[in-house]
Amino acid sequence: MALFSVNGMRIKGIAAAVPKAMESNRDYERISEAERNLLIRTTGITTRHIASPGMTTADFCQHAAEKLIEELKWQKSEIDLVIFVSQSPDHFLPASSILLQHKLGLPKTTAAFDISLGCSGYVYGLSVVSSLISTGGFRKALLMTGDISSHSITPEDKSTWPLFGDAGTATAIEFDSGSKSFFNLQSDGSGANAIIIPDGGLRNPINEKTFIKEEVEKGIVRHRRNLWLNGLDVFNFSVREAPSNIKTLMEFSNVNQESIDFFVFHQANLLMNETIRKKLKVPSEKVPYSLAEFGNTSSASIPLTIVSQLKSQTSTPKKWLFSGFGVGLSWASAYLETENILCPDVLYI
Repeated sequence: MALFSVNGMRIKGIAAAVPKAMESNRDYERISEAERNLLIRTTGITTRHIASPGMTTADFCQHAAEKLIEELKWQKSEIDLVIFVSQSPDHFLPASSILLQHKLGLPKTTAAFDISLGCSGYVYGLSVVSSLISTGGFRKALLMTGDISSHSITPEDKSTWPLFGDAGTATAIEFDSGSKSFFNLQSDGSGANAIIIPDGGLRNPINEKTFIKEEVEKGIVRHRRNLWLNGLDVFNFSVREAPSNIKTLMEFSNVNQESIDFFVFHQANLLMNETIRKKLKVPSEKVPYSLAEFGNTSSASIPLTIVSQLKSQTSTPKKWLFSGFGVGLSWASAYLETENILCPDVLYI
């Protein structure tokens, strides 16, 4: 069972970068005004930030990392680990993390690798960084997470276009022998088709049928290089699995709900997240949302929510529970304590 604790990891800072360009769901003309109002009310998403052509997830992560390094006054020569978590890398190969090592001017002694995960990616990434840092072999690390989801969705698909925004984040982590973190990681590949881009990989290479549009139902037109989302399956999975995963983690870490300052969930949509919150009986003031401006930003959503909604709370000691759930299917939670996290304002690039 992937339920474990790790000593030695401390978050020192979190930064986030998003595109300047925005789209409003109030302007989404492929559905009626009544449908738009219902969409905004149920998803909680009013606007989303959309990357310009040619801008990649790594670009936004780089901006966030540079800001963080500058404000923390870290020496680049001291950073010895870079992990990039995304499902929209710059290339099939090489790994985007290695490109970022070079672009950030980090030393050749830096270990760098990518992790291909989406909604649960921030928690999984933290667990990997924590495990490596706990050995004492690494001292300072950058965890970069995010996605350019807009590259794989189309305005012709009302089930995806109004939901997803683009973002990149960087989390600065260093060794601290006095800290302890707890993780609960799970997966279920039998549900892979609930969120999938069917073509473009080696299993189903791009072919003459890839870009043929298919009308799945009224208002949902897509081809096989677009994101295919079964919203009902994802909803049922998330509200079934996330609460039990969180409860198991709290029992394992011997922490009660009342002592946790904030529960930061992956920003899927308001209805889904509120259902999870209510099943856990967590007070609404402990569950922040960044959905209204940013939408679902995949693996960037947890750190982006902290930076955009909780910046004023991060300078004092806090107890956090993070939970990510979605594509894979994959879900995970983390419990950790922090103090004096540096959070620069969200960067608009």
